[in-house]
Amino acid sequence: MVEHPALPGESIAYQLVSDLAAVREFVTARALALGLSRDRADLLTLAVNELATNTLQYTEEGGEVQLWSESGQLFCDVLDQGPVLHFGAAMPAADAVRGRGLAIVAMVCDHVAGFAGARGSVVRLRLGIG
Repeated sequence: MVEHPALPGESIAYQLVSDLAAVREFVTARALALGLSRDRADLLTLAVNELATNTLQYTEEGGEVQLWSESGQLFCDVLDQGPVLHFGAAMPAADAVRGRGLAIVAMVCDHVAGFAGARGSVVRLRLGIG
């Protein structure tokens, strides 16, 4: 997979927990502007918040979120300096203390993939528009 080079207005960087509200606002507003329904934009925002929170918990350099659309699909990359994430694991048991975030991301998006990019690791989310 290839990273999408963000154009002005298509990305937001974050480094602190206090940045998460701005990330959520950016994702929701950009997703709506690109044609995603409100319900789907809310799901995307939930997924990105989970990924950005992981970035802040497990890396020291923060990350970046990029959104764009192509051919009736909305794409969102979450880039950071953490390890490449893998998806497809089952939801943890009800008594598990942690581990639900990546499963939730996979459940609410049409497709999710983690890969190494030119600037670190990338999680690419895809949701159909319409």
